[in-house]
Amino acid sequence: MLHNRLDRRLLADSNEDVGPAGVDKGNGGKYLILPPDYKDKPPTGYIPLQAYNYEGYALLRSILKSNTEADIAKAVAYGKQNKIYPLSQAAHPPETQFFDAIDVVYDATIPWDMRFFESLNRIVQIEPWLTRDKAMIDQLKSIGIEKGKPFNPDAKAQNTLKAAVGEAHAWLADKYENSYFPLPYYEGGHWYVPVSSEVIEGLHTFYANPDKYPVDERGVAYTVGFFSAKHLGAGQFYLMTFKDKDGQNFDGASTYRLNIPANAPVTQYWSATVYDCDTHALIRNMQWPSRSSQTPGLQKNADGSVDRYFGPKAPAGKESNWVPTSADGRFEVLFRFYGPQKPLFDKTWKLSDIEKMNR
Repeated sequence: MLHNRLDRRLLADSNEDVGPAGVDKGNGGKYLILPPDYKDKPPTGYIPLQAYNYEGYALLRSILKSNTEADIAKAVAYGKQNKIYPLSQAAHPPETQFFDAIDVVYDATIPWDMRFFESLNRIVQIEPWLTRDKAMIDQLKSIGIEKGKPFNPDAKAQNTLKAAVGEAHAWLADKYENSYFPLPYYEGGHWYVPVSSEVIEGLHTFYANPDKYPVDERGVAYTVGFFSAKHLGAGQFYLMTFKDKDGQNFDGASTYRLNIPANAPVTQYWSATVYDCDTHALIRNMQWPSRSSQTPGLQKNADGSVDRYFGPKAPAGKESNWVPTSADGRFEVLFRFYGPQKPLFDKTWKLSDIEKMNR
């Protein structure tokens, strides 16, 4: 038994958690991803996952015991034990191929231009309509996106669409910063759960409530991240902030300090990651995007707390506790709790607000 634990996500719109906090409870198993039109009884010996679309992806994260080379090697070896193959080849599954993409630049940001509509058209052409989304059929048809037909807007239509997607971007950004988070997680503070309660309810039930469908909230949520845990708070929990203790937006040219109290309520580890506030993606060309409780050389205070620093330069002697920012823009911080415990949820343990150091 390895000391690291695999925290995994399977997504095919029928979002499901697997691993210690998921369906198999950490015991492992054979998951069978079924296509939208599958009507037969699934074969025995599998954990069936009914997909509602044809394309999907899986996110796998190894929870390391430490960041030592030995534990990283164990995590890699464990990850390579996972196999993916067609059910028709289950008797003699082919070897699963693994590729190291560490040097591959992947742009996960939303293209706020014609590429957005081109991508939307591709999805419309290959995926079945979900009942909840059928109201969009005629609306999309009005802009030239229709199943079974090519999407070829003329120059005038393209200009209109470009203006529309720009307006949508501005609207979503304004909602995210000014009205998406109704209440802070801690009274009087500036940490928020980065997904609304309506979306959390929908993820649990696949939006089964016939009287509620949080279109706007889902839109904002998926500008921040391209995945959502189905059971938020089981194996992981997140808090996000883009404002300092005084309620001011973070400035990448300034230096900030976050004091993380001792005895953080996690069974695995915590981490603090910096993202660009405009794209919600990692800031390019930084030495590293985050620091965690597993960071080698992490410095602790006498009371067991940890000071985490954010800014364009590390305070003297604090490199192991520092996350770099870009002086050219704003940033936001996502704090992750892996294996969250009760003091986080009853708020007897409180994450401090981030304070600006240089004024």
